[in-house]
Amino acid sequence: MRQQYKEYLKLNKNILFGYAASVTISAIAAQLFSGQEYYLNTTFTLLVDYSVYLSTFGGLYYVDNRKKYKLKSGEIDWHVLKKDLIKLISSLGVGEIIYMIARWVLQYYLLTEVYEPYLASIISQSISFIIFLIVVNLGIKISGLYRDGV
Repeated sequence: MRQQYKEYLKLNKNILFGYAASVTISAIAAQLFSGQEYYLNTTFTLLVDYSVYLSTFGGLYYVDNRKKYKLKSGEIDWHVLKKDLIKLISSLGVGEIIYMIARWVLQYYLLTEVYEPYLASIISQSISFIIFLIVVNLGIKISGLYRDGV
């Protein structure tokens, strides 16, 4: 398998594990905040979602890529690391903005339609996550982060 596809798989694996952790904790948080106004429940749940997702994804991404930017001398190849981080952050950033808006609006709507808070959280996060995954993978493809020889 080409290295490019292995990199895509590692990135998506980390995103999926981050999602799995955050969807579970977010559903619990949404239920705990069920006594709050809908907009507060949605906002607090989104904050919990982000803290769990980013810490899980960040830790896994670091573990998978800690050796990628090491030179034979043991030093870090800062030029390549900086270039890749800009591409990754720009792709993730656009995806995160779209995800945040979609998730907040969907969860708020579902709460106003009298869904249970945990269910509103799971549904809104799942739909938003699919959109996020598409946007991030398109962004990575367009930026050429995992292009062979780059």
